[in-house]
Amino acid sequence: MIKTKRLYLDDAAESDIETIMELENHKDNRNFVWKGTYEEHKKEIEHNDFLLYVIKEKDTDETVGFVLINLDNKSERFELRRFAISKKGMGYGKEVMNALFKLAFEELNMNRFWLDVYPDNIIGIRLYEGVGMHRDGILRQNYKSERGYLDQIIYSMLKSEYCQMAEAER
Repeated sequence: MIKTKRLYLDDAAESDIETIMELENHKDNRNFVWKGTYEEHKKEIEHNDFLLYVIKEKDTDETVGFVLINLDNKSERFELRRFAISKKGMGYGKEVMNALFKLAFEELNMNRFWLDVYPDNIIGIRLYEGVGMHRDGILRQNYKSERGYLDQIIYSMLKSEYCQMAEAER
């Protein structure tokens, strides 16, 4: 379990899959996150290279989001595959991202944290840039969806950059 000031991230269980699927299909999220089937989410929970967490408020125990992480231990890469929050504008995204950086770099000793985001996901882009991630480039028309061909912007943070930021905050 990962704890932040107002939230905790807990390992997802099969009983959480329906809630995760609802978050993927939420009107504020559905254009920006890939939607998995029940079986795909079940495999993610069971697979050692994936971490699937539900995000809950400490005070209410209400599920307010989820994250899916893919670990590449050989190359020391931490990929944030999916990230959805139902309560926008409360700073939860920043709180979760900072906790995930700490997990990736301090606990799992990863070298690179990365993700991709669609160019029209303005809230996500603001978040990733706001927490200090580097914009690496754009994969043009890389994903075909019901909305057409979509670009994907790649953002990353290296362990050395995280350490510099953490040192500057001390």
